[in-house]
Amino acid sequence: MTRFAAISLLFAGFSAVLLGQNPPAPSAPTPPARTPRPGVKTPGVKIPIERLKPDAVFQVGGTPDWLAIDEHAWVSNKPTDSVSRFDPKTNQVVATYQLGAGKRPCSGLATGFGSVWVPNCGDKTISRVDLKTGAVTATISTTIGNTEGSIATGAGSVWMMTDAKGTLARFDPATNAVVAEVYVAAGSYGLTFGENAVWVTSTDNDLVTRVDPNTNLVVETIKVGPKPRFIAAGAGAVWSLNQGDGSVSRIDAKTNKVVATIEVGVPGGGGEIAVGEGSVWVTAFEFPLSRIDISTNKVVQQFYGKGGDAVRVGLGSVWLSNLEAGNVWRLDPKRIEATLPN
Repeated sequence: MTRFAAISLLFAGFSAVLLGQNPPAPSAPTPPARTPRPGVKTPGVKIPIERLKPDAVFQVGGTPDWLAIDEHAWVSNKPTDSVSRFDPKTNQVVATYQLGAGKRPCSGLATGFGSVWVPNCGDKTISRVDLKTGAVTATISTTIGNTEGSIATGAGSVWMMTDAKGTLARFDPATNAVVAEVYVAAGSYGLTFGENAVWVTSTDNDLVTRVDPNTNLVVETIKVGPKPRFIAAGAGAVWSLNQGDGSVSRIDAKTNKVVATIEVGVPGGGGEIAVGEGSVWVTAFEFPLSRIDISTNKVVQQFYGKGGDAVRVGLGSVWLSNLEAGNVWRLDPKRIEATLPN
């Protein structure tokens, strides 16, 4: 600030006091605008999200976020401290179960062992919710590695990162207790179970770690794209969504090698990835749904506009939570494939 400007500002404030007015309050700094995601460059691939017609829209309010699929579909809701259950036969929200005030569900959602498992960032617990009754049958004290993480079930256990140092906790559903800890790379937050292994992304070190559930040992660390976060397993491969450049790394589950790097154009925080119905599905704000052809390792459809946040595949459908709209879409994968740009 120049000397003249400083004197002028002082005079303006003094004049306001003389006139019985309060001096003008300093304006709040404007937060920097987020750089728009570019999306893919391939012509004829981008499609307005308005062209995509869901088979069902589940209105739950709040900010529906993490999804899990078993015989029903489930979504967690951070501001309402709840999980909701959808009936795939009637396409209705059949129940919303309260977890308790201040739970603030976060960091993924998983089903298994007759329960839905809900990490809570509010009080650093996992809520175990009965799939049939919706009753909270256990509240497990733990720490949460990151709000933007994952929880998974497999090999008779529940798996979750419990800190930023690289501690992978293995919970026994018979006792709800931690029975093993596996130490992976620091800054690991996302994980999935599939292809007979636990796969963990280290966002800080650009790695995917393969853990053998039979021995609780790290058997491989694999260099992938920058800042991998969310990860999915299926079709003989493991797929990491890399937040650094918005790409997807495809790892061959037999060789533990990256066999393809797929440009999706969705860099930045958030997003999620799922595999099923013959495709890989990526969601991110601005591009609610991108479909990758497994046979060609290319994005063949990319829907742009408002929507998206989490994605899962199951019960013959693609499920997409739209956090800002307060709803969840159920989509027929064949209808998605048949949706054209014009």
